Amino acid sequence: PLPTQGSLLYLDTLRAAFPQALAPRGTALLSWAPGRPYAPAGWPLPTLYCTPSEAGALPSRAAALRVQLFFALRARALRVLEAGLAAELHDALAALHTGWPGLAQDLALGRLSPQPGLPEDVRGRLQALLAPDTVRAAELQAECARGFEGIVQRLWPQLEVLVVGTAHGAEQLYCDALRQADCKGLPFYCPFYQAAGALLGVNLWPEEPVPRFLLCPDWAFCEFLPCPAKEEPRTVLLGELWEGREYELVLTAWPGEYRCRAGEVLRVAGFHKQCPVVEHVRRESQALSVRGESITEERFCRSLCRAVGMWPGARLVDYICVESALLGASSGASAPHYEVFVELRGLRDLSEGQCYKLDQCLQEDFPIYKSFRFKGSIGPLRLHLVGAGAFARLREALGSPLPMPRVLQEERLLQLIQNTVVS
Repeated sequence: PLPTQGSLLYLDTLRAAFPQALAPRGTALLSWAPGRPYAPAGWPLPTLYCTPSEAGALPSRAAALRVQLFFALRARALRVLEAGLAAELHDALAALHTGWPGLAQDLALGRLSPQPGLPEDVRGRLQALLAPDTVRAAELQAECARGFEGIVQRLWPQLEVLVVGTAHGAEQLYCDALRQADCKGLPFYCPFYQAAGALLGVNLWPEEPVPRFLLCPDWAFCEFLPCPAKEEPRTVLLGELWEGREYELVLTAWPGEYRCRAGEVLRVAGFHKQCPVVEHVRRESQALSVRGESITEERFCRSLCRAVGMWPGARLVDYICVESALLGASSGASAPHYEVFVELRGLRDLSEGQCYKLDQCLQEDFPIYKSFRFKGSIGPLRLHLVGAGAFARLREALGSPLPMPRVLQEERLLQLIQNTVVS
């Protein structure tokens, strides 16, 4: 749970930047917390939310997001749309794209239709909160029929801000896509920095495009390993950090007061009243490395986006990578290599030329990778196109609301994504 001090800092910062954001019942929540109600960012003010807490605790992620979206659509005067992850906002709006006729019909009739993952007893309790709203249903139909660019602001004209619990790292891809389409014209605010289940910092600058977090010394005990790591690394404390340098986080926090390397690298962007202000840089656990080359997720994503930009009409929706060792014998007798699974809009199949372009982009961006490719120590990259919605099903299979992995390390998840390949 969030410390009370953290939530109060968030509420005060939100009110200062967006004066109407704390209006009663003016915030809708899109967040999946299976088996237990999620404690939203503004939990000290429960009257903020128009979303029933039971809706987010459903066993099915898809059902939870659809039900929460339905309750958000009922409230035209929303000021804030809050999501635990950018991917949750992305997937909820994808459900709007495909399911708006059914949502409009339910709004008009004041009902909640049966759906997979929504138990009947829960559906009955939620339906008791509803009343027919033909005016709102007609508005939803009219706006969706116009298209989906800027749909969020058109459906909720008084909306001031989108609050997203995690919007950096792997979630940045979804934020960028939403800014360019569904959420065009609206600011994003990522209020907290959390790692290994602990709240570590708060963002006091909601109107800045790149999230920066003030590290709060009383919330957890943090140590920092300077990057790049030395042969015998020594951790430093909050008061020993230098502006502009990067550090790997070492964390001691509840539960159990365990000490661990969190696998996250931060950059010190400055100081606020002597406390460090940091930016998230990367997750070390999500680097690709089959020969020790270590390609980080954000740099791989840049190379992938550059390659996709060369494929006429294509737009990247999502991706995930696998190191060939996880495939075992099914990877064949080739040298170790990467397998990349992508979801695209605007392309129905992939050619060998497109796979070659991605491999060339990686070689241009990473000289070490190019060297290994030239020597044959790393084999050619393999690229697979998956069907629409494959990554939403993958996020459901993860079983918990965590940021999207970019390097798969579980065979069951690999099998799931392999079963969705279309080209």
